[in-house]
Amino acid sequence: ACARSSRRSARAPDPRGRAAVALMITDECINCDVCEPECPNGAISMGPEIYRIDPDRCTECVGHFPEPQCREVCPVACIPGDPRRPESRAQLERKYLALTGKVAC
Repeated sequence: ACARSSRRSARAPDPRGRAAVALMITDECINCDVCEPECPNGAISMGPEIYRIDPDRCTECVGHFPEPQCREVCPVACIPGDPRRPESRAQLERKYLALTGKVAC
């Protein structure tokens, strides 16, 4: 019994006031292992030399937390947005729903 609002726009601005994108880990990563267990989507894994984020699984924690948890715990701030993967908040929400099997309300 979800209440749908016909006035809600799929292009609603990101409440954090910035463009949404999938995240990436740069080569400043020190392999401290704190980001991987924080990702609720299992998007972070060890790559050949540093951790990596699977952009197809990264939702910037949309649907789980108000802020990306990997960024919250990273001690060297090496997790910027990936300019190659711009995504709207609505796209991130759809990805979250697809990953979790939840139904949009």
